[in-house]
Amino acid sequence: MAYDNIKFTVESGVATLTFNRPQALNAFNPGLIADTRAAVAEVASDDSIRVLVLTGEGRAFSSGADLAEGFKAPDGSSVGDGVAHSMEVGFNPMAREIAGLNKPVLSAVNGVTAGGGVGVALAADIVVAGKSAYFVQVFGPQLGLVPDVGCTWYYPRLVGRARARALALLGERVYAEQAEEWGLIWRAVEDDQLMSATMEIAAKLAAGPTKAFGRIKNILDASETNGFSSQLDLERDYQRELGDTEDFVEGVTAFLTKRPPQFKGK
Repeated sequence: MAYDNIKFTVESGVATLTFNRPQALNAFNPGLIADTRAAVAEVASDDSIRVLVLTGEGRAFSSGADLAEGFKAPDGSSVGDGVAHSMEVGFNPMAREIAGLNKPVLSAVNGVTAGGGVGVALAADIVVAGKSAYFVQVFGPQLGLVPDVGCTWYYPRLVGRARARALALLGERVYAEQAEEWGLIWRAVEDDQLMSATMEIAAKLAAGPTKAFGRIKNILDASETNGFSSQLDLERDYQRELGDTEDFVEGVTAFLTKRPPQFKGK
């Protein structure tokens, strides 16, 4: 499928989705959101694709919403209604679909990552950032809004209450190395090593047991709200399911014969 606002390639089981509006610092407009959602759906439906990598063209991962295009409600009502409408039909479904993909998702964060772009980056399972990259929540101090695209969910869980509140209220930049130190991201790397480091991780995941990886995502998400006993029950249920997969048989066989497993994602 051809896309106007992203670059999309697939190689050796790894799909790379590159936001491609560099002239606008990869700000999200309806076209970019639509293309991103379509590509994520393509990844979800294609069993040969086992990992998704998100990144940005040029000097930004994404600067968030494209404010230059404005927000209009379909019935022509208030600006606030327009903002809420854009979230309801675009940003929120996109965030849910990226986070809910039952395959590993990586973000390779380059340069500016602001506003809703932060939420998109953090929707990935593993975030790698170039050392010059930074994350900034501009919503409150610069726009008079609350953080969105999942930022209010990710930040308290990743960096704690004190840092989450200060970052949202003050709008200070968090550069990649500090983001790694705080646990906001997995790893900070030299800028010229960003894609190679990310692709090394992606290749490792693409060779892994895809169904198990999807269930690992599911079960860790469930642990946010489950009690201990409920979580034990869910572990039991998922082990029952995964114990009947080809990959589990291969894993056990490889272990017993002292060789690396050759998973098929089945």
